[in-house]
Amino acid sequence: MNQGPLLFLGILASLVVSWSVLVLTPQFQLGDQGMVRLEDTGKDYPASRAGEAAQGEQIYRANGCQYCHSQFVRGPGAGNDLARGWGARRTVSRDYLRETPAMLGSIRFGPDLANIGARDDHTGKLLLKLYDPRAVVAGSPMPRYPYLFEERALGEGEVPAANALRFPEGYRLPEGVDEVVPTRAAEQLVAYLGSLRAEPLFFEVFPPQAPKSEPTAATNAPPSTVTTNVAPAAVTTNTPPSP
Repeated sequence: MNQGPLLFLGILASLVVSWSVLVLTPQFQLGDQGMVRLEDTGKDYPASRAGEAAQGEQIYRANGCQYCHSQFVRGPGAGNDLARGWGARRTVSRDYLRETPAMLGSIRFGPDLANIGARDDHTGKLLLKLYDPRAVVAGSPMPRYPYLFEERALGEGEVPAANALRFPEGYRLPEGVDEVVPTRAAEQLVAYLGSLRAEPLFFEVFPPQAPKSEPTAATNAPPSTVTTNVAPAAVTTNTPPSP
């Protein structure tokens, strides 16, 4: 008997079931999610990314930042991301509604960036870290991106640029360099990093709550102690033990 048709139908059934589980089921679960109107700001979340931040997203992807940084904050049962201050809550699927594609990342040589715009909203510090991460964090494994900056030598009486980087005391610039100025690409990349904010709370997740201890009633009376001079009663019986 020819088993070819049965083999073909078995393989087809396996493909259909796999596709249904891996593609169709998540679509039913997550496909109907939409933007959320935030009451405090009156704006939709997640917000659309435009202008400099949108351009910076392309620079982030082109430089492979997603290979060393993730963009998802794990919950309390899956890691210490919340304890590290990487976010006020765990990441949910709604955070990625406007991301095409979502750059979740899979390796963390550096910290998670899902909420960096809220926890490190300092343009000068981020620019300095792009030029030389070791100027901000000693021993940082992050590579330098000097091609995103312009290294200049100042002539006599020339005034430094207003947006030139400010280095910590004792930092030594390359010989012949008097100032470092970010290019537009560097500013766009920082604008993108500043747009990474995942703070609003949804019904899917809430921040972990510390257990509340019962308040003790205040009193000036010393703790009461029960004393007695009565010896503990001994139970006696004249009945012989049963065999």
